[in-house]
Amino acid sequence: MKIAIVVLNYNTKGEILDCLESLSKLQKDDNEIEIIIVDNASTDDSVSAIRKNFKDLTIVENQQNLGFSGGNNVGVKKTLKDKAEWFLILNPDTTVDDRLILELVKVANSDSLVGIIGPKIYFAKGLEFHKNRYKEGELGKVIWYAGGKIDWNNVLASHRGVDEVDKGHYQEIVETDFVSGAAMFVKSQVFEKIGFFDERYFLYLEDLEFCQRAKKAEFKIVFAPKAIVWHKNAASAKVGSSLQDYFITRNRLLFGLKYTPLRSKIALLHQAISFLVGRQQVKRQAVFDFLTFRLGKGSFKI
Repeated sequence: MKIAIVVLNYNTKGEILDCLESLSKLQKDDNEIEIIIVDNASTDDSVSAIRKNFKDLTIVENQQNLGFSGGNNVGVKKTLKDKAEWFLILNPDTTVDDRLILELVKVANSDSLVGIIGPKIYFAKGLEFHKNRYKEGELGKVIWYAGGKIDWNNVLASHRGVDEVDKGHYQEIVETDFVSGAAMFVKSQVFEKIGFFDERYFLYLEDLEFCQRAKKAEFKIVFAPKAIVWHKNAASAKVGSSLQDYFITRNRLLFGLKYTPLRSKIALLHQAISFLVGRQQVKRQAVFDFLTFRLGKGSFKI
């Protein structure tokens, strides 16, 4: 099987070097793997560091920051032309188990209707949200993602198993509401049939939206428990930051008003109005940008 691994970089020099080191140790069997780094106009010298330390990969340098959606689309479009059969969209703040590709391929070959696969993702050791609650031997085994759930009434997405120590209770291959864009294995036919990540989102919730389009196109979305990734959560965008607040607020409206039931749409609009007249400047700007069609990067200064 021909597989393209697309890693998007934006000023994550330390993280992406660790990521690429782990990718260099992947077991391949008969699979052909191509690694594509898409750089979103980084200013931290990460591209030259990648070139210095890793030779057998392709680097695409964007002239501006195209966000998660636009940046990954560049990498996918390039390798679709090279006839890749599956794509691994991978965050630069991850490291992978050496059997990752073998386990993903097993699941991909088990059912022709499977279009998107999500591996089990742990918090990177020592970077757990609540690391003081765990024993030393449990660090590195705390779940970040074991499948995705969408609360359609409240338009909220959550990760199954998050903050739980893995004790073998998420070991079945199951269909799931969405796969996290931190590590997403996608069949080429999915892109060919439904298109690419929606660049209006720029950052956050584009993975959620992409998965909904795939489901509507009758592809299965599944969780693969034996495929393992570790995530240095939010290394490039800190949890609770203004950046995260802006894009999630705006994109939640974009997603919810397209996909949710009427009652949820009405509740979203009521909440949006409260943000417009409220004191939280970032959320007020996010709603204003949504209502005035300032999508993509919008007015947020990155």
